[in-house]
Amino acid sequence: MQYCLSSDTKDCRNCYKCIRHCPIKAISFKDDKASIIKEDCILCGRCYNVCPQNLKVIRNDLPKVRRLLQDNERVIASLAPSFISYYSGTDISGMRSALKKLGFYDAEETAVGATIVKNAYDEMLKEDRDIIISSCCHAINMLIKRHHPDCLPYLADVLSPMLAHGKDLKLRYGEDTKVVFIGPCIAKKDESDKNSSLVEAALTFEELDRWMDERGIIPAAAETPEYIEKSKARLFPTNGGILRTMKCESDQYQYLVCDGVENAVNTLKDIEAGKIHHCFIEMSSCQGSCVNGPLMAGRKQSIMAGTMMVNSFAGKEDFDCFKAERSDINTVYRKDYVNVKEPSPYEIDQMLKKMGKENMSARLNCGCCGYDSCEAKACAIIRGNANIEMCLPYLMEKAASLSDKIVSNTPNGLMVLDNDLNIQLINRPMCRIVGSVSPEAVIGTQVTAILDPFDYLDALQGERVFMKKEYLSEYDKYVENTVVYDEKFNVLICEMRDITKAEQDALKEKEMADKTLAITDEVIEKNMKTVHEIASLLGETAAETKVALMALKETIRNEK
Repeated sequence: MQYCLSSDTKDCRNCYKCIRHCPIKAISFKDDKASIIKEDCILCGRCYNVCPQNLKVIRNDLPKVRRLLQDNERVIASLAPSFISYYSGTDISGMRSALKKLGFYDAEETAVGATIVKNAYDEMLKEDRDIIISSCCHAINMLIKRHHPDCLPYLADVLSPMLAHGKDLKLRYGEDTKVVFIGPCIAKKDESDKNSSLVEAALTFEELDRWMDERGIIPAAAETPEYIEKSKARLFPTNGGILRTMKCESDQYQYLVCDGVENAVNTLKDIEAGKIHHCFIEMSSCQGSCVNGPLMAGRKQSIMAGTMMVNSFAGKEDFDCFKAERSDINTVYRKDYVNVKEPSPYEIDQMLKKMGKENMSARLNCGCCGYDSCEAKACAIIRGNANIEMCLPYLMEKAASLSDKIVSNTPNGLMVLDNDLNIQLINRPMCRIVGSVSPEAVIGTQVTAILDPFDYLDALQGERVFMKKEYLSEYDKYVENTVVYDEKFNVLICEMRDITKAEQDALKEKEMADKTLAITDEVIEKNMKTVHEIASLLGETAAETKVALMALKETIRNEK
C-alpha cells in the first residue's frame, strides 16, 4: 500500500525547508531531491505545510471510500470534533445532511469515542500508575513507538477516540458496518491502515472538500450551531481539552499539557532520564492540538479562534449514546523501531573534517542545511540521508576559494563592472595592463578612471558579447578584449589578454620582411642588367631567370 505521505521530487529546488521544519529529520536528500523516510516519519504534516513547491503529496483515499459506499449498505462517517472550526457556519446536522448526500448511511461525531477514551483515562488514574501519556494522537504514538520505545509503558493502553468510535459503531450497528473517519490529520490514514477492522478508511477535510465540490454539495449553514448539553468531549481537539473533560480526581498526579513535537520529544527525553514522575500528560503533535492540525491550515483559522468555536460548541456533560466500555478498547502498543547504528565519535569527526569543519570555529551550526548542528548533519551524511554540498557556508567558501584561485592565477586580466560601470572586482594582471595600479586603489571607482567606457556602454545597451583587438595608447599596450554581459546578475565580465609582445614581434617580422623584399628587388635589378648584357648568349634562359626571381619575390611578399 502506498504510504500516506510522499514527495513529488521532480521540481525540488534544494531549499531544505522540509528538513529544517521536520522535528525528527525524517527527510532524505539524495540526487538533489528531498524524500520522506517512511520508517522514521511520524506523519506530523510539517513538511506538507511548509514546502514552497507543494511537493509533499497526501495519499488520495477518495476512490477507496467510493468503493466502500458502492459495496456496502451501511457506511458511517466518524467526523472529528475539529470540523466545527474547519467548516465554520455549519453544525453536525448540516454536515450529516451533506455526508448523506454523498452516500453515507449516517454520520456521528468522533467525540463519542473520545468520551469512552476519557472515561478509561479516569479509571487508569485510580490504578496508581507512575506516568500516563494520552494515546489520542497517532503522530505522538508513532513518535514513541519509533523513536522513544522506552516510554511505551507509559502510553495509555487504550485505543484512540477514532478507533474507539469505530469499535462502538460496530457494536451498535453490527460488525458489517463500515466506518470512515474524516478529520484534519494525515497520521489517521496510517492508523486506519493498521486497524482496518475498526476503521476502514480515513479522509482529510481537504479530500472531503474536493468530493463535495465535485458533487456541488455545500453543508447547510446554521446561524447558531446545534448545541447539545451532553457533548463535553467536543473539547478534545483543543489544547488541554482532554483534561477539561476528565474528572482528574486523584491528587497524586500532576495534570500536564504538552503540545508540539519538539516539546513532546523533550518531555519524552526527560521521562527516559527519570526526571518526570506521577503525572498524566495530555500530549499532541500539533501546537494548539487538533484545531491546528496539518490540514486545518487552508482555512486560515487562528488557534485561538478555532478554540473559541469549539468551546462554544461543547456541552457540559458527557455523551451517553455509546455502547463500548473500557474492556472493549484496551490495546497494547508495541515498538515500531528500526535500530539504526549510531555513528561513532571517530566517524563523526572524520566526516566533519570532510565537511571542512575541522575546527570548532568552522562549526557554525547555522541550520541552513536543515539540521540543528554540524554534528547532526555529519550523522545524516554517514547514514546516507544527506550530502556535504548541503552546507551553505561550505559551498560559499568552496566557491570563493575556487573563484579566488581562478582570478588570482590566470595570466589574463579580469574585471567585473556593475550596471553603473563601477569596478566590482579586478585582478593584478588587469592592474598591470592599466598602469600597475593596485586592486584596492580602483575597486569601487568608475571604469573611466582607467579605461575608455564606450565599449562597456555598448555591451550594456546592445551587443551582449563581443571580442575585439585594440591598442591602448595611454598604456602603449595591445590587447584582445572580451566583454560579456550577465543579464541575470547585471554585471559586465571583462577579460583582457595582453598581446603587446606578440604585436611587437609581428612588427619586427614585418620590418625584416620589408628589408628582405628591398634586398630582393635590388638583386633582381642587378641580375636583370647582367641578363641584358648576356641575353644574346643565354637566349630563353633570361626569361626563365626572371620568372624564377619574380616567384621568389612573390613568395617573400606572401610570407610578409
